[in-house]
Amino acid sequence: MAVHRKCILVLLDGLADRAQASLGGLTPLQAAATPTLDRLAAHGACGHFHALAPGQALPSEAAHFFMMGYAPQEFPGRGYLEALGEEMAFGPEDILLLAHLARCRRDGGQLVLLEKKPPLPGEYAREFFKAAHHYSGPHGSARLERSRGSSGVLVLSGGALAASITDSDPMYPGLPLMEPLPWEGAEGDPAALNSCRLLKAYLAWAHRRLAAHPLNATASEPVNAVVTQRAGRTPHLSTLEQRWGLKALSISSAPIYRGVFRALGAQAVVVPEAQDPGQDLAAKLALAGERLEEFDLIHVHSKAPDEAGHAKDPQLKREVISSLDAGLARGLEHLAGREVLLVVTGDHATACSGDMVHSGEPSPLLLWGPGVWRDQTLGFDEARCAQGALGLLRGPELMHTILNGLDRGKLWGLRDNPRDLPYYPAPRQPLVLED
Repeated sequence: MAVHRKCILVLLDGLADRAQASLGGLTPLQAAATPTLDRLAAHGACGHFHALAPGQALPSEAAHFFMMGYAPQEFPGRGYLEALGEEMAFGPEDILLLAHLARCRRDGGQLVLLEKKPPLPGEYAREFFKAAHHYSGPHGSARLERSRGSSGVLVLSGGALAASITDSDPMYPGLPLMEPLPWEGAEGDPAALNSCRLLKAYLAWAHRRLAAHPLNATASEPVNAVVTQRAGRTPHLSTLEQRWGLKALSISSAPIYRGVFRALGAQAVVVPEAQDPGQDLAAKLALAGERLEEFDLIHVHSKAPDEAGHAKDPQLKREVISSLDAGLARGLEHLAGREVLLVVTGDHATACSGDMVHSGEPSPLLLWGPGVWRDQTLGFDEARCAQGALGLLRGPELMHTILNGLDRGKLWGLRDNPRDLPYYPAPRQPLVLED
């Protein structure tokens, strides 16, 4: 009987970077000590991966969504995934927006952003969220739910509403908060217009409530606004198992990935993050080894490179990557002797320099396991992986490559199911002979 090979997808969030002057013109990955990744690269196949198109800067949740083989037009919005990952209560017709507390200054009738997601003591953040928690008006109601820190989800309910609206969050300090407007193509949609009116009314109400809060009485820069972005609502999607024939599990320390994989009908566990990145990755890989018999694909996630990139500290990111490499070596001990296809990559680039939140460079990609080519790549980083045999994979091409590596890819043109599914064996209906 054939052994069913399994896939471990090690996702090092924000791994790719730009050349940094403080590292002698190297990226943090190039400058890091990565003997484990280099050994795997020398015994496997390498390339690059971008979840959409090179040069396009992607947020993590969208990159994961596209990486799992779903199209941009199917993306349900960050607000929905955040609410699902945080296990918040909401209805199928509600509109959900990622929301943050903010410090703003008043400039005539405008609010100019000074600081988004201000670091606050927990009791202060809870009080501000409580003050802006519930609004009701002629266009519907709004409910602000806190997830962690100064961030949460705004839930719009009541009447005909649509998620096809713009953000109010300008993203960068010094810019004014933006008017909610219908998204391109929805200019005449009554539901989108109603959502804009409701959101604008809520934002004005929240500003008044927060500005008058007693906690702001002596503050030079008060917490006086809520900013929103990436509206979404409950989608109608085929599950990851229906689409790719793989039973999947996500292991991460961030609820947003629980939201992504639950949206795709997969299982997800969120575990506490260890302070040391290598220790954290090793523990997650050990858990993956324990669950390997239950699942075909296990996503093992580390947020540490992304967080170091956002800190704009190339040395820190180099040290984080070196720690992850050591943790990978320990974690692989739990997979010894197993029929495993190991895939290592990032979801997007997070540059330690420049003003972009994320940047658009592709991520280095590594495949290692039974039957995988050994190309001439001798190390794992942005430049050396560019010479690898895999070339540049985009979006769903990664999932097709994983199916192929698991001996699960379907021969093109076969019609074993009324739907053209990419995997083998697909659900099929047996021929029944009549008496």
